[in-house]
Order: sequence, then C-alpha cells, then structure tokens
Amino acid sequence: MSTPPQQPAQPADRPPQPGPPAQPPSVPPQPTAYPYPSPQSAPPVPQASPPGPFQQPAMPGPQPGNPYAQPPQYGPPAFPPPAGGGGAAGRAVLWAVVGAVVASAAWAAGIFLIGATANAADLRGYAAPADLCSRADYGSFKDEYTASDTTPTHSSLKDAALDESYCSASLKKSGSSYAGAYLSLQIDLHKKTDPAAEFTATWKNYERTHAGYDVGAVEDIGDEAYLVTQDTTSGTSSGSRYATLAVREGWVTYTMSYSAYLSSYDSDKDPPKIDEISDWLKTDTRNTLDRLKD
Repeated sequence: MSTPPQQPAQPADRPPQPGPPAQPPSVPPQPTAYPYPSPQSAPPVPQASPPGPFQQPAMPGPQPGNPYAQPPQYGPPAFPPPAGGGGAAGRAVLWAVVGAVVASAAWAAGIFLIGATANAADLRGYAAPADLCSRADYGSFKDEYTASDTTPTHSSLKDAALDESYCSASLKKSGSSYAGAYLSLQIDLHKKTDPAAEFTATWKNYERTHAGYDVGAVEDIGDEAYLVTQDTTSGTSSGSRYATLAVREGWVTYTMSYSAYLSSYDSDKDPPKIDEISDWLKTDTRNTLDRLKD
C-alpha cells in the first residue's frame, strides 16, 4: 500500500510566508486643504499613557467652555479695526471725537462767561467816596438854614460785598445857638447781590411797618424812588417833621433824610413845610447822584 508523499517539514525558526498583497482601493483619495483626512473629522487627540507607579499624573489643562479656567482679561476691550480703508476711517472717528470735546469745552466756557456777566454788579458808574459830606449837595436847604455846619460827621466802608459812604450834618437858622434840623445821607454800592427786591419791599411798604407815615413813588430819579414823610406838629409848637427820599439805580441805593423837632425850648417855631422839604430833597438828590458818578 503506497502512502502519499509527505511535505518536507518547515524549520522551526523559519518565519511565515507573507500572504498575497492587499488590493488598492477602487477610488483614489481626493486632495483636500484640510490637514486631516476628512474635514468632518477632528485631529487625533494623543492619548496619554497611564501613569506608572512612580509617575505623577499630568494635570489637566483648561477645558473648553469653562469660564473659570480662562486667563483674566485686563484693560478696556480692543476696538475692532474699521472695515474698509481703516486708516482714513480711524482718523475721521478721531477728529470727530476731538471736535466734540472742543465743542463741549467751548459751550461750558460760554455758559460760565454768560453766568458771570449776568451776575456782575450793576453799579452804573457810581463810587462811594471816603468823605460823602464834601461831595454831596444840600444847597437847597441853605436859604432856610443859613448857618452851615462846619464839622459834619462822615464815615465810609470798603468791602468785597459792599461799599458805603455816610454823612450827617446839622442845620441852623441864623442867630440860633442850636441845630433846628438834621440831614443824613448814605450811598450803598451792593457788589454781590441785587438789592432791588428788598429795596422795594422796604420802602414801598414803609407805611405798613411804621404807623403815621405817608409813602409815594417819585418819577424820574433812578430806576425807582420813594418819598416817605411824616408831620406830627399839627399847627402846634411841638412835634416833628420828617422826610426821606430813597432811590435805587441798578445795584446802588441812596437815601437823603431830613428831620426837625419842635419843643418849647427851641426858638425855631416855624420849620419848613413838608412840601418844601420834599422838593429840596429831590433837587439835592439829583445833583448828588450826578457828582458821585466816576
């Protein structure tokens, strides 16, 4: 009985023979601009090898979407460059901002100057002299009171808010040893506040706060003027006659007052009438105000 021939035995150290080569793909790969095989596939993430027994595990880095892992941002956010013609557009924006700042500064300066001008003292060129007695005019009274006062009293004040001058003079009739009447004059230059409202409230309403006085407005002197009078003699040898002319022009106020007192000890039993005194006050006030302008 015959046996088929035996294949010779392969040596134990001979490597196995390779199989048939793999067939190439029917469609060749297409070229692409992406660095990875497919635009839909993400780049391969290298896998870290598990730590050995003596190796520290690697600390994980910042994870996407975790706001606490992002580094902090400081300073104002950067503005994106203007689209198209960035240089010219940027300069236009810069000049627009500069123009707005300059316009705002000019507007603020204008408001400041207008406010300063509106609040400036309206003194109309008046000055308050150191000696008002030597500058004032009260000549209308000298025909009645011929004995002039050789030592009238005067005072003055200079301050950032107010300039003031005051004069007081006694009036004597010829042959009299005592003064039969008195004059007082005062000018005030209000340099910080407009006295108009308070002046009107004081003098227009004088008779409401002082019983027995008459008040009347006077035309053609200053911006407003009031004449305040009182006569308590009533045809007797006692009593008093009083008159004050108060004038306001701008922020300047001026008063000129006359007062006479009758008594049994006074030799003057016939002082001038209130109408005469009022006319003298008006004439001398006009003349004095003209003299007190620079």
